[in-house]
Amino acid sequence: MTAVAGLSEAGRLERVVAKHPRDAFRSADRIAAEWRELRFVDPPDLARAIGEYDHFLDILSGTGATIDLLPAAEHVGLDSLYARDASVVTPAGMLLSAMGKPARVAEPAAQARAFEAWGIPVAGAIVSPGRLEGGDVVWLDGRTVAVGRGYRTNAEGIRQFAALLGQDIECLEVPLPHWRGPLDVFHLMSVLSPIDARLAVVYAPLLPVPFRERLIAMGYAFVEVPDEEFDSMGANVLAVAPKRCVMLEGNPETRRRIEAMGGEVFVYAGHEISVKGGGGPTCLTRPIARG
Repeated sequence: MTAVAGLSEAGRLERVVAKHPRDAFRSADRIAAEWRELRFVDPPDLARAIGEYDHFLDILSGTGATIDLLPAAEHVGLDSLYARDASVVTPAGMLLSAMGKPARVAEPAAQARAFEAWGIPVAGAIVSPGRLEGGDVVWLDGRTVAVGRGYRTNAEGIRQFAALLGQDIECLEVPLPHWRGPLDVFHLMSVLSPIDARLAVVYAPLLPVPFRERLIAMGYAFVEVPDEEFDSMGANVLAVAPKRCVMLEGNPETRRRIEAMGGEVFVYAGHEISVKGGGGPTCLTRPIARG
């Protein structure tokens, strides 16, 4: 079995699972059949999506990370491009999610088959009526994990997750706002992305006050995303190492603020792979091991 390591969102990325649009989108016909139901803002252009994603993978491979690409699978759709949501890292191995978006229910099982083939251990699965998606789970340090309680992750899913973790790890439930409603894409990582051991990119207006106070008590400092860069996913930042970040282009002020804190930022063009489906760089990746 391959180790699942590094209960962190900001440690050096060693191994990551992703899914190429070639295998998630598959064809122009599949895109045309699915994009409206899945609430993409427009149909992705497959050829352009492939080009954008190849550049995104070049950035990841340039950091030295090993990249495992999920294969095409039946019964999963365009949203399977966003590999983070269908599983969660735990000390015992991968935990399979139970998806809050009904059209994505087959994704955890598809990931489980790939994990088995790759020798990645699976510790268990969230079961109904529990729901939990990976975009709502943020490791704050090796002993503390925050979980967003919203429309994609419910109280029962959080209870099951906390029970699997055991008493040695604190599981913080973070209530999420209604914002744009149950059909919108909104996870905890929509407003919070750790980029160092005690530094996070945040969109402050949607950060719950008790949670913000807890982060400050833990010693966290913040890079705050301006209002005009929230919808362009300025708060969705993937750390590939401490203060080394990947973010969607079109967020120049957030980038400047990260760099002012000593960070290094790589940007990618993501009109087809991020903007249209509402998933930034953290959504596109399922980190497995960090150093």
